[in-house]
Parts: sequence; structure tokens; C-alpha cells
Amino acid sequence: MNRMRRVVPVVVGALVAAGLTALAGPPASAATVPAGFTDALVADVDNPTAIAFTADGRMLVTQQAGRLRVRTAAGQLLTTPALDLAGRICTNSERGLLGVAVDPDPATRAIYLYYTARTSSTCPSSQGANPAGAPVNRVSRFVLRDDNTVDPASERILLDGIYSPAGNHNAGDVHVGKDGFLYVSVGDGGCDYKGDSGCGGNNDASRDRNVLLGKIVRVDRTTGAPAPGNPFLGAGTASCRLGPAPAGSICQETFAWGLRNPFRFAFDPDAAGTVFHVNDVGQNAWEEIDLGTAGADYGWPVREGHCAQTGSTTNCGGPLPAGMTNPIHDYGRPTGCGSITGGAFVPNGAWPAAYDSAYLFADYVCGKIMMLVGGTRTDLATGLGGAVHLEFGPHAGSQALYYTTYANGGEIRRIAYTGTANRVPTAVVSASPATGAAPLVTTLDGSRSSDPDGGALTYLWAFGDGTPDATTTSPTVQHTYAAGTWTATLRVRDAAGATSTPVTVRISSGNTAPTVTMTSPAAGATFAVGSTVRLSGSATDAQDGSLPGTRLSWSVVRVHDQHTHPFLAPAPGNELTFVAPGPEDLAAAATSYLRVSLTATDSQGVTTTVTRDLQPRKVAVTLATSPAGRTLTVNGQTVTGPTTLTSWAGFDLRLGVPAQTDAQGVPYVLDRWSDGSTAADRVWTTPATAATLTATLRATTEQTGLLGTYFDNADLTGATVTRVDPGVDFRWLAAAPVAGIGADTFSVRWTGSVVPRYTQTYTFATTSDDGVRLWVDGRLIIDQWNRHAPRIDTGTIALTAGRAVPIRLEFFDDRLDATIQLRWSSPSQPSEIVPASRLRTR
Repeated sequence: MNRMRRVVPVVVGALVAAGLTALAGPPASAATVPAGFTDALVADVDNPTAIAFTADGRMLVTQQAGRLRVRTAAGQLLTTPALDLAGRICTNSERGLLGVAVDPDPATRAIYLYYTARTSSTCPSSQGANPAGAPVNRVSRFVLRDDNTVDPASERILLDGIYSPAGNHNAGDVHVGKDGFLYVSVGDGGCDYKGDSGCGGNNDASRDRNVLLGKIVRVDRTTGAPAPGNPFLGAGTASCRLGPAPAGSICQETFAWGLRNPFRFAFDPDAAGTVFHVNDVGQNAWEEIDLGTAGADYGWPVREGHCAQTGSTTNCGGPLPAGMTNPIHDYGRPTGCGSITGGAFVPNGAWPAAYDSAYLFADYVCGKIMMLVGGTRTDLATGLGGAVHLEFGPHAGSQALYYTTYANGGEIRRIAYTGTANRVPTAVVSASPATGAAPLVTTLDGSRSSDPDGGALTYLWAFGDGTPDATTTSPTVQHTYAAGTWTATLRVRDAAGATSTPVTVRISSGNTAPTVTMTSPAAGATFAVGSTVRLSGSATDAQDGSLPGTRLSWSVVRVHDQHTHPFLAPAPGNELTFVAPGPEDLAAAATSYLRVSLTATDSQGVTTTVTRDLQPRKVAVTLATSPAGRTLTVNGQTVTGPTTLTSWAGFDLRLGVPAQTDAQGVPYVLDRWSDGSTAADRVWTTPATAATLTATLRATTEQTGLLGTYFDNADLTGATVTRVDPGVDFRWLAAAPVAGIGADTFSVRWTGSVVPRYTQTYTFATTSDDGVRLWVDGRLIIDQWNRHAPRIDTGTIALTAGRAVPIRLEFFDDRLDATIQLRWSSPSQPSEIVPASRLRTR
């Protein structure tokens, strides 16, 4: 395998003083796998996102930057991409070419690609509503020709107009099920496309039934039409194939919903029908695996894993709400893992019987592939460097597990079962120095080579300059190179005679590596969310002189704890600009930042990469209450004032003052914020310096719930209605509810108000066994009078956050079993229940 692009020679000491780090070092060695298995490099591919196999054994590989690569059945990775969408897509943040599937009918030669389509000259992202000119995620069908190329004109768009507001949480996996339909996973977009609920754990886009965000989609693989038998067809539904449907309707393409970022999913090849698992990346606490079930609501953002979204692995926050589905397995982040990625079922017979139908899944943060059998989770492989996609494919007359990883710039690797047979060793080589004045004395180092059986290795060296090859038992050898560019090759052989695949390293004698200068961002620079960050730099080379911008390449990643997320795909030039992002969520603000890399390549292919960490302007925000100890919410997190949090300058915080009482049961409501706002729910932009924002609450003696007045007739509409003011408490289910009202004929009118947390559509429901009418904000939304069968009646209405909404509820009973209950709920919060105990008398 050609590994020359890995060579990054020369660490210049002055770079450290300038706040720069020069990248160097040998590639990582193989992962640790169980006895009887091997892990081997298959191909070097920059930023590989997904793989799929054709019926004749070819491997298709997608690269985030937009290229579709083909590895032939003979094992050759073709240099020319089968398709290059680079000019048509957005690759900033986690956008790009994300998924690939192959049609099960070879005669069609059809393949399916999921990519982020550019809709303007820029690729904007936002922490609020979907910005103008933002790209959209798209699924298209193409034809792969026999010459391993794809004609761009063969594209047939199946799904389109899927919002990508923040740039992340795109999901992007595609597969064809045994039922012959195309399945697609779509994330929630990171931030709410409508801009009315927020980002991260606050984003409720997956609850919106008229968009495909946060959904598993099932469509006809030829037309993109909703698959027959989908769970949401008929009245009240509409097609979302090419964009959102009208508010209030349900997308017919939806198979399951309530997901955050279902990044990868996998079908069981040995199941009798279409059986699949969905890997949904968690927010702050749980990574989950869901059983793909028609019509299932997995609960996000109300639920995370098997718990309410509390941000805690020890507080589950109450039972599973009706209508929602728990995962079949989840695991908490205290294990050291924190981002579930690829998944694959082990085909029966591919590995020993103990592995039949086991479910394998990877975690990007801890670099593992884990195995789930009968609810028990164990480690299969460790030290992967962050696997992204898993797929079983052909190998040595059987099948092996292939996976993509971003380690060493990007690799496709293979885990294969070898049994008790001697396993092939793995060679890894580096050169130090790899460049310098001629003649160049360099040390070739194979010490990171390994034998999975633990045996001693013999090192077989080919220097590539016409001098005789060498065989050593030492992992290092010194060699002198005359002026020129040379390729050294290493193979390693174990004691049983098995020899590794050759690996190479390039040595450039008489040529020195470029010197790179990163001018902007300056050392110690910080940024505010939404500001424009300017990247500028240059490079010189002793042999080539000043290098043009075409030989410079910038990239930016978002560092979060011990792992990274892509942010800006490699792009050439002396200068670039981008809009600074916010943290993925508030919990990540304290441990996240950007890492900027600039790579220069000279005419001989020798590269130098320098990096600089660009920190956000972190701001200590204190959220206080007066009196102290009252409860606030911030970006979905409940805090008690005063609480000090770390935020980023310019980052929007969504604040709320929920309904609450003190220890004595005295209710408190918001009076005003210290900046003058009186909105109970609001968005506050983090200032540039430390600040305190105080919510002043006032105690209120007003009774909670609704207040009732009783009447002695059954309609409340006649002129002879008599109001009765009882002198005693209302006695529910009594023969005579109150003095002066007959036992069998009476009416009650409750009045009061509710204060919604969000601006959106709410559902009100009454549980009753007799006549009921409900007015909300002056509008009659339930009108079921003189009906005597127990039932639940519902009505919906759009309300504005923070504004008290008047409620009027009328109830008629002519029997002794009077019951009434009022519920109101929204996609963003659990049901609020006003039971009989809160329906007070006047």
C-alpha cells in the first residue's frame, strides 16, 4: 500500500514558540482483536464515510469531500473517482457525501448516495433557524457503469429539501431492506430549523411530523415515493419527498421517528424479514440502539436512551411516556465511550457459531467495536482510532468485517477470522529524517509492526535506490540515500513464514520539507460565535522557493474532550474565511475548541503540517434568582439560582422560568429579569465578558389550576341558569355535589389560564364521561355536549411562549360518576395535567 502521503518530516522548534504544532510520527498499528482474528489495512482513503459492496465483489467508498471511490474485486483501489460531487456539495461541519448503498438487483447497476447539496455559493450554518442559502440533504439514485464510473447525468433525485441548519446531525445512512424498499436515516439538524426551540438537547425538530428530520424514512427505491404499507398514510398525511409538508400533517415517507442523530443502521441478513437496528448518537448521557419498528416514536428530545432527557445516567426522570419506545440497548458515557457510529450483524457462518447474528457496533470516542449478544455487551476490538462505518463483505471465500476510520488520515481496514491458523503479521514503517541534504542518512523504523500471534518478526527491507535488499531481526536499519526521491519498502515475516503486505515510505534526499507560517489566527487568538474567522498563511521551500496557494491546504476540526468532529473540510489557498460556530451544546462549552491545520506540499510531494488551537471566548455566566434557590432552565438544563456556567461569547442561551412552588407550597411566577425582560421563556445572547442575569420571582396567592363555578341546570346557555355559590368545598362523586344543586343535574364552569413554554402548536385533551366544552384563547376547540360514554376529546391550537392564555372549561353531568381531567402538551415537553384536585371552587 502506498503510504507516502503520510510522511510529515521535520518538526521546527520555532513553531512551538509561535503556538503551532508540527504533526509528525508513524501511522498507528493494527487494532487489538480476539485470538483467531486479524485486523489488517485494506486501503488508504482520505476521510472515508461509508462503504458498500456490489454483487461482483467491488467495494464502493464514499469520501466526505464528495468523491466515490472503487476498490476492485482484485483489491486495487482505483485512483480516479467513479464520481466526484465536490463542486456540488457542502462539506463544512459534518456535511458531505455521507452514505452509499447498492441495489440488490445487479441488472439495474443502481447505487444510492446521501449527500449535502449546495444551494448557494456559500454553505452557511446557524444556531437558530435554517439560514438563507443553507444546503439541503439529498438522496439520489445513480447508475454505476461497467467501467467503474458513474455518469452524473444518470442522477435521479429520490429525496430532497432535508434541512441541515447547523451543519451537524445529518445522519446519512442508506440501505435496501429485504422488502425491497430504500431505508434512509436522517438526523435532527443540530439546531431547530424553525428557530423556536434551540439546539442540542433543546432542538425539537424530530417531533415535527411534517419534516423528515429525526426520522427513519422508507421509500420506493426507483421513484422515492412513500413505500406501500408505511405507517403514516391516509388522512392528515402528505408527501415530504422533495421538502417539508404543511404544518400539522405527517410525512408519508416516515417509517419511525423521535431520533436525534441516527448516524448508522444495519439490517440482519439472516432474519426472515426486514429486521434492523438503528444507532442513535446521544446528547449528554446515553448512546442507544433501537429496534427498527414501523411507527415507533423513540422519544427524542423528551427521551435519551431509556430515560427522560435529564443529562444524567443515574436519574431517569420517570416512566416511559405512553406512545414512546425504549431502545433495546444503551450505554452511558461514564464508560469512556460517547458516540455510537457504525453497526453490522455478523452473517451466520462467516465467523464461529458463537458470533452468529451478533450485533456489532462501533464507538468513535473510545475507539472500540463492541458486540451485543442477548443483551450482553462485550468488546470485540479496541484501539481503532475511531471507526465510522461497519460492513461485512467478501474475503478469502467467506466474509469479513470492513470498517472505515479517520485514523492516519483515513483508512479502510478489515477484521477477519483465521481460526487456529497462523495469522499474517502487519508491517508499519517510518523514516527519520525523511528529508534533508544529500547524502541523507536516515533510519528506517519498523518497530510498530506486529504479529497477532505474538511471534518474533523478521524485517525484509527494499531500499528502492538500486542497492541490495536487506533482511534483519532488528526493527530498525540505517541507510544512506544519494540525491533524489526514493521509496523504501518493508515487509515483515513471522516464524511460520507468513509475510505481511508491503508498506512504503518515501525519502527525499537533497530536498527539505517546506517551512509553514500560519499568520492568522494568531497565537492566543479567540473567537466569538458568529464572528468571521480569517485563516491566512504561507510556505517556503529551500528548493522551490515560495509555494503558491494551490500547494497549501487548510482544515479545521472541532475538538470535544478527547475526540474531534470535522468542521471545515480540506480547502486550498493562502487565505480562507469561515463563520465561527457555537459549541455542540452547552455541556460541551467548557471542553470544546477549534483546531486549525495548514499543510504545505512541495514539488517532490513532501509535506509539512502545522496546527494551532483556536479557543472560543469562554464566558462565565451566572444565572441567579431572587429569592435565591428558585429554578430556571437553560438550553434544556434545569438549574437552581445562583448557578455559574461556562458559555461562549455570542452563543444563544434559551432561558426559562418554569412554574414552581416553595417548600410551603407557595407558587412563584416571574416578575422580570435584571435586564428588564418580562418573558418567562427567552433567548439571551452570551455577552463578551462575565455577566450575571437575575430572574426576580414573586410569590402569588392566586390558586393554581382553574377555578370553578356551579350551576343548577344542564346546559349553561339558558336564561334561567342559577349560579350557586357553595359554602362548603365541592365534594366530587357525592350524591349531592354541593348544597343547593341536584344530584343528577348540574354544570360546572372553570376559568383560568396556562402559560406555554414554547411558541408552537399544543394539544389540549379532556378526559370525561359526559358533556364537555373547552375554549382556549377564546377559541372553542372541544365541543362534545350531552355525550355519556367515557372518552378523551382533543383539540389543537397554536400558542405563544410566555403569554398567559385564558382557559374556559364547561362540564355537564347528569349521573353520579362525574369525572373530568384536562391535559395540555406539546412536542417539546411532557403533558401538563390539571386533575380534579386542581380544579378549585370559587
